[in-house]
Amino acid sequence: MICATGIGMTIAANKVKGIRATPCHDSFTATKSRSHNDSNVLVMGAQIVDVETALEIVSIWLEEKFTGGRHERRVREITQIEEGTLDV
Repeated sequence: MICATGIGMTIAANKVKGIRATPCHDSFTATKSRSHNDSNVLVMGAQIVDVETALEIVSIWLEEKFTGGRHERRVREITQIEEGTLDV
């Protein structure tokens, strides 16, 4: 998803059950959004990210895999919050 900053689209997308949208503005955030948070929707800001960087982000984001391990607990808790089964 793309909007001016990526912020509004991220907020809106994360209202949809099962979505873990993350705004990415460089290779580091693209990598971590997938490997640590199992992001399933990529969001970028057109006024933040230039075309060359956007292409790099998309490539990394599509190829990066969720590493699981210590990060599985966080993703599971996010899902439980969404389902209303975790007290926060």
